[in-house]
Amino acid sequence: MAKIPLALLALLSLPSIAQAHEIWVERDATGPARIYLGEPAEVQPAGGDPEFEKLTAPKLFPASPAAQVRKIGYIEVAAAPGDVRVIDDSVFEPWGDDGKKQGVIYYARAGRSETKAALPLEIAPTVAKGDTFILLRDGKPVPATKILVISPDKWSKSFTTDAQGQVALPIKDKGRYILSATQEEKGDLALGGAKVAMLYHMTTLSFVKD
Repeated sequence: MAKIPLALLALLSLPSIAQAHEIWVERDATGPARIYLGEPAEVQPAGGDPEFEKLTAPKLFPASPAAQVRKIGYIEVAAAPGDVRVIDDSVFEPWGDDGKKQGVIYYARAGRSETKAALPLEIAPTVAKGDTFILLRDGKPVPATKILVISPDKWSKSFTTDAQGQVALPIKDKGRYILSATQEEKGDLALGGAKVAMLYHMTTLSFVKD
């Protein structure tokens, strides 16, 4: 896969801090989930991403009373068997001029054992453990949209969903893959009690190929 410069991945209308950052979740077998904030295409700094301190209240979906333990560079939390889902709309406060403010909501999933989608924006396998995926927004397929694939060795390539919102990926090497996609929403919206004119919905899916 060809390495994509991070500058090309940035959404130009996002602030410099948020434009390349995402939330993703990693999990090994049935162990605890690890929730990260950073740039998944890059090797994480030894002390964690500089913006990691802004990750303070990720929410497991469905909600879980499990304690969240802050580690170096990630938050660890016990999770029930199966795929793990996270939502966070509080990482970055809305930015921009009044009447034109923008905001971001992050969604993340670890695992590809379930074909169903539960998050407002989610990448799901069309068959359990399969290599064909569908991008769903509010349960409906999203066609003609880029999905970025980050391979275990941190090489990246973009693929575009077809008319059914699906994309078949060349998943060959063993290790952890991270997929990501973004959707924009415009209108009279709100985020964290503030009015916004644009919301960026950013979603990731991570899984391990054995």
